[in-house]
Amino acid sequence: MEYIRQIVVGDKLADIFDIPQALRDKMLEVIILPVENIEEGSKREIKFGIIQDKVPPLPDIFFDSLPEEDLQLWGL
Repeated sequence: MEYIRQIVVGDKLADIFDIPQALRDKMLEVIILPVENIEEGSKREIKFGIIQDKVPPLPDIFFDSLPEEDLQLWGL
């Protein structure tokens, strides 16, 4: 697979991407990878993430509030 990997100053990317002000004067690593090879007449759904279809749904208890003791340990 071909890809591009460059180290650039954030200001150079500001005309292309919405770069946060804090990153504009920093050196940034940019990696460009192809998502898929585009062939004329071919359409297919692109799925991002390697485990997207393998993760079971979260149980309802996951969304419950943490006990007060746990919140204190986290400083909340």
